[in-house]
Amino acid sequence: MSHRREQKEALRREREKREAEARAAAQRKRLVGFGAAAVIAIAAVAIVVAVSGGSDGGEQSEGSNFPTGGSVSEQKVFDLDEAASAAGCELESNKGTSREHLADPNKQVKYPENPPTSGRHYQVPAEDGLYNGKPPQDTALVHALEHGRMIIWVKPTLPADDRAKLRALFEEDDYQMLMVRRPNMPYAVAATAWNRDPTPDGTGRLMGCTRWDDGVIDALRSFRDEHRSNGPEDIP
Repeated sequence: MSHRREQKEALRREREKREAEARAAAQRKRLVGFGAAAVIAIAAVAIVVAVSGGSDGGEQSEGSNFPTGGSVSEQKVFDLDEAASAAGCELESNKGTSREHLADPNKQVKYPENPPTSGRHYQVPAEDGLYNGKPPQDTALVHALEHGRMIIWVKPTLPADDRAKLRALFEEDDYQMLMVRRPNMPYAVAATAWNRDPTPDGTGRLMGCTRWDDGVIDALRSFRDEHRSNGPEDIP
């Protein structure tokens, strides 16, 4: 167990290093050629954001799907099978169906799993982030999975206190993560990922939790650490 924790800690440090380097690079890029025109443009964007409520890779003010003020305890269970079982969650692995890109963002795809784990998808992926309002189309979310992202799907009827805990979990480590609402799924909370093996279509991963239990937090952490950054298309 101690060896497992050391591995998790090493992965966490590596992710934090990548995030710091990415932030530094973005900051340098913003500073190059930053002048009056850029200030005006940013001010205009800020006004639009204030009106629309968008931030953090797609967060919107439409509704209160993920309220602030929640907190989560430190991780106690690190093994995915053990954590999922303790929380009453089911794990599924499904053969990847297709990696075809679609040009039409409104094209509907009937995925065999709900929420989806792989398959045909829109050519532009959904951005990382917490979507506090309307989520992107499934086809854009599936493309994010292909890029190694993990998606947490939450039924809006889950009590607000529990949704606040999920937001706290997301903010604890949001690298290559998305969180969206999903009213029409058979779970209270679910997580999906798309692994690259076996090639070419990989394997879809699903963890579905039909009821809320505080152990769901550790199950999501374990799923994240097991499957994130392992998509068929390696995109930072």
